[in-house]
Amino acid sequence: MMRILMILTSQATMGDTSTPTGVWFEELTTPYYRFVDAGATVELASVKGGAVPLDPHSTSEQARPASVSRFMADTHAMQQLQQSLSIQSLDISGYDAIFLPGGHGTMWDLPASRELTELLNQAWANQKILAAVCHGPAGLVNLQDTTGQPLVSGRKVAGFSNSEEAAAGLTSVMPFLLETRLRELGAHYESGPDFQPFAVRDGRLITGQNPASSEPVADLVLQALR
Repeated sequence: MMRILMILTSQATMGDTSTPTGVWFEELTTPYYRFVDAGATVELASVKGGAVPLDPHSTSEQARPASVSRFMADTHAMQQLQQSLSIQSLDISGYDAIFLPGGHGTMWDLPASRELTELLNQAWANQKILAAVCHGPAGLVNLQDTTGQPLVSGRKVAGFSNSEEAAAGLTSVMPFLLETRLRELGAHYESGPDFQPFAVRDGRLITGQNPASSEPVADLVLQALR
């Protein structure tokens, strides 16, 4: 049976401000059910463990994705979200793939977490699949491959684009621009039109550009696992 770990942000505000953020809910819920419906066991973890903050804009009843409604009505799923595992207590060996959903919160605590970097470096060295969507690739920026080079260097990678960040009005708020950082690290950054689905696979590394890309990223993960 496939076993997939989804690692979520614990960052509830935009940096030191009072502006709320967290996980973009659909980037969790859509892949979650693609995996569950394919027969996988899915577990949720976060940087700090415990209750995971959700970006309030992603839980609005207006145009709520079906996967979000399904998740909110799923007692087991919601319990996992409120009692997520801490990455400090995880044994990565039992998982086949690691998935990093996005949300602006990831831009602060994923790159800053030494524990996450060590966990993902270990996962990569042990031939696990690493996947991330939208701002989730912020968790990849400090990783190294087995040669000591940045993991994303020379690899095809997608992530929330600079133009999408500008459209969101948050360019000056972010601690760094994800597209720019990935390019600086030597990634072959790829993207499609703003806010349209775009996902790319480079071996065991699978990434997507924005919230609309969460389903194609999940499908590429399942393809890689099969």
